Amino acid sequence: MFRVRSLAVALAATVLMSLTAACGSGGDDAPTNVSAKTAALGTLTPGVLKVAIEPYAPYTSLQGGKIVGLDGDILTYIAKKLDLEIKPQVTDFAGMLAGVQSHRVDITVGGVAWSADRQKQGLFTDPPYYSPPAMAVRNGRTYTTVGDLKGLDLGTVEGYVWVKSIQAVPKAKLHAYPDANGVFDDLGAGRVDVGFLDPLIIIAAQKQRPDLKITTEYLTPPTAAEVKQQPAFAYFQQYQTGFYLPKKATKLERAVSHEIDAMYRNGEMSKLVRKYGGDPQQFLKPAADVAGARRAVDRPRDWNPPAIGQ
Repeated sequence: MFRVRSLAVALAATVLMSLTAACGSGGDDAPTNVSAKTAALGTLTPGVLKVAIEPYAPYTSLQGGKIVGLDGDILTYIAKKLDLEIKPQVTDFAGMLAGVQSHRVDITVGGVAWSADRQKQGLFTDPPYYSPPAMAVRNGRTYTTVGDLKGLDLGTVEGYVWVKSIQAVPKAKLHAYPDANGVFDDLGAGRVDVGFLDPLIIIAAQKQRPDLKITTEYLTPPTAAEVKQQPAFAYFQQYQTGFYLPKKATKLERAVSHEIDAMYRNGEMSKLVRKYGGDPQQFLKPAADVAGARRAVDRPRDWNPPAIGQ
């Protein structure tokens, strides 16, 4: 999701969603006085938006039965516009994808990266934001390009696609950890030079753990020629996120995408990105190849991704 996870994990998750469905709040009864417009969105329960998330602050987490975090706040804003009541279900990343693909939930959010493979099994909204290639770096150190990473100790979380990118950096040593805390611990101790994680995770750690003495830097993305020469470097580029829905949820996807686009125009998206320490210039301006990746795939040939300043 801001982290891009391996698609393979979804294969083992179908059973998991059935086990975790009980973690949601409340039953399946529809709210009273559901309007015809809301009912026409085609959610599993009229007037209710069943959402699968995993605990991944500050993108998604559950507090008092409500989803909070950047993705949570975006979805809450949209659900209010569409007159939908959010019913969250907590699982893991594999369960999120499986829940959508088996249509056990209406939507999943939390930095899910768009990919050509994933869109074959579900629908993606327009990008609520774009995740820039962020690095956790010890204070006083500066790394700008992939070339600067040569021979360094580089850390990330097991299963994240940055594993492949790091393995392709000449003479770099990969340090893979079960979770982000391991990356930060070794970074603070000097055993790792750079950590690759989702940007808001790094920004939050800076605030919560000043003892680590780390800063957030953004890698200059490799060029198309560099990626052609070394395809694994593609994961050092910006990736577009999306809210992920079942294949049949076409009306709901269009409605959510419409509201996402409106949030770019009215300033609400910039406001929420800043709330969690992000830079709208980094998060809300798509790279040149974003449109090309989706045109004539799951978007029209003339589609332009949302962006601030348009």
